Amino acid sequence: MGRSVIVHENFLRRVAARDFPPGNPATGPLSPEDAVAAYRAACTSRALDRTSREMQRQGTGFYTIGSSGHEGLAAVALALRPTDMAFLHYRDAAFQIARAGQVPGQTIAYDMLLSFAASSDDPISGGRHKVLGSKALNIPPQTSTIASHLPKAVGAAYAIGAAKKNRPEHAQLPEDAIVYCSFGDASANHSTAQGAFNAAGWTSYQSLPLPLLFVCEDNGIGISTKTPTGWIANSFRHRPGLKYFHANGLDIYDTYKVAQEAADYVRTRRKPAFLHLKTIRLYGHAGADMPTTYLPKEEVEAEEAHDPLLHMVRQLDASGALPAAEALQIYTDTNDRITRIAAEATTRPHLKTAADVMAAIIPPHRPCKPSNGPTPDARATAFGSDLKQMAEPQIMSRLINWALTDLMLTHPEIVMMGEDVGRKGGVYGVTQKLTQRFGQARMIDTLLDEQSILGLAIGMAQNGFIPFPEIQFLAYLHNAEDQLRGEAATLPFFSNGQYSNPMVLRIAGLGYQKGFGGHFHNDNSVAVLRDIPGLILACPSNGADAAKMLRECARLAREEQRLVVFLEPIALYPMRDLHADKDGLWMQRYPAPDEVIPFGEVGIHGDGTDLAIVTFGNGNYLSHQALAQITAAGIKARIIDTRWLSPLPKDALTAAVQGCKHILIVDETRHSGGVAEALMAHFHETSPAKLARLTAEDSFIATGPAYAATMPSAASITAAALELCQ
Repeated sequence: MGRSVIVHENFLRRVAARDFPPGNPATGPLSPEDAVAAYRAACTSRALDRTSREMQRQGTGFYTIGSSGHEGLAAVALALRPTDMAFLHYRDAAFQIARAGQVPGQTIAYDMLLSFAASSDDPISGGRHKVLGSKALNIPPQTSTIASHLPKAVGAAYAIGAAKKNRPEHAQLPEDAIVYCSFGDASANHSTAQGAFNAAGWTSYQSLPLPLLFVCEDNGIGISTKTPTGWIANSFRHRPGLKYFHANGLDIYDTYKVAQEAADYVRTRRKPAFLHLKTIRLYGHAGADMPTTYLPKEEVEAEEAHDPLLHMVRQLDASGALPAAEALQIYTDTNDRITRIAAEATTRPHLKTAADVMAAIIPPHRPCKPSNGPTPDARATAFGSDLKQMAEPQIMSRLINWALTDLMLTHPEIVMMGEDVGRKGGVYGVTQKLTQRFGQARMIDTLLDEQSILGLAIGMAQNGFIPFPEIQFLAYLHNAEDQLRGEAATLPFFSNGQYSNPMVLRIAGLGYQKGFGGHFHNDNSVAVLRDIPGLILACPSNGADAAKMLRECARLAREEQRLVVFLEPIALYPMRDLHADKDGLWMQRYPAPDEVIPFGEVGIHGDGTDLAIVTFGNGNYLSHQALAQITAAGIKARIIDTRWLSPLPKDALTAAVQGCKHILIVDETRHSGGVAEALMAHFHETSPAKLARLTAEDSFIATGPAYAATMPSAASITAAALELCQ
């Protein structure tokens, strides 16, 4: 007999016999009405867990990680407001159910059963995943990635204070809201969680507003690995900047009282708090998990003897809020009701086609107020003496700086964040003067933690900002890539387009730096970005293109809610010359603020039909260096700058090489997993031309004189072109 059946029958027997576990009396500010509401939510949560197992047995349900043992979270929900954004632990069904009772018009049991059934009628995910979440309840959906939602909770809390000074057009959260974020005791050990706790404390320590309530649901075990006794309390009781609270999750009166105190502290002090809530876990980790295979049966039974619902009935009965017999009737009625609703939910349709599943990868367009660009007076004030220099050709880094200035003048909701982006102006000076122009509130110098930088951006996007985070070097992104893959990119997918994470992530990357850093500061691997569904990867090769593409990236984020990565080739930041010293041929004038390169438009130089060189970034620069020798050999060539690396602008590329006899792909990323693989496949499918590729080696990049030895050069491009066209 499964543990869920045993716990259920024990509850029926013990309540009928008034055989309750010992515990505290019902004392505190929880009203009788709210106490009964918490119990009803708990009964619904428990019935859903049991029903999910039966649905799986029948082949009509597809998720069995339940919330049994964590039903005390219903009392936490009642201590908060529905306008407080909640990022939930996956065992928080009782929280969501209790919050639904605070918002009129909800059909929470039916909605959650549709999610268990993976029905396309599921109002949060549209049948893509069983997730807790609801737009109406201010609960963005979370998946089960370990602790990955904590950094964005820090960002969302920070965004509440930031919005007081600069309220975005699409702001979601009231000024007096707090952000709630829950997780398990095992997840608290994850590096992502530890980074979020540190970032919260680091922010609070500097007296910056951060109204964030962390709730650790400590059931003492992570799947089969136990949490050492006292570990959570001793780890968090004395953290600087993080106020510690503790409550017994088996006692809804104590839970409500302490949760209310913690929420009031966060709301009034605008500082983060950590609520350590003691819970238990019933039934094991999920339906297929049998806890008696790794725990003594006596220990499992002792835990079950402290079923939270038994404690609730004891307290409700003793306080006079609800007699035990009526509580038992509510429990059985709830089970019957959930069974009836499940019978209907399992008949609802499912996703069937790839198009159905993928429909939510790209978020919907959102209406925005028209932007007429910055006024001449505003530009004159911001740019100062830089205005006079715009008539002369400039290097890429300066043109990016000016483009960022114009964008921030035009869109007050754009906020930049990253290590050294403010006072220093970035490692390469790209963001110099922006703090003087826009202030520290919009140019945020962060702590050194890429997960926290991206979490801040994701969270601020939840409150209507358009974040422009910066990762100093492409190699550093790998410390935090799950914030893009597991959080930012998946949010539209798992919310059926109801939530999104629009941003423009700027990364200095690629190779060819002569004197700095080896593979930590020269990284030519973009595979991790190119395989994330919905992510747009842009890579300019010159300053004018960079400015015009950056404006399009801002539009994509602002109006189309897209997740965009803008990869800036470090070696081209200062590039002035093309062929000879002081020829100045790789510098451009700053494009007028209304000039844009649309998403998917490629660059075409020349009209030769013998050879098309398809490339991007540094490859475009090197191909232009090689062009003179290729032309001297009698080969009429054109150079195609791809610009957009993901998704590839396939139609534009096909049109750009039309009529060419040969196509040479020049790719500075690695031979394996590089961009050339996709380009070769595309042209093989669409063009009769003879194909070849020149790529970097499958190697890290060296420091010193061999900095470019593993990557294409002007000479190797020339040689490859001549060999292909012979």
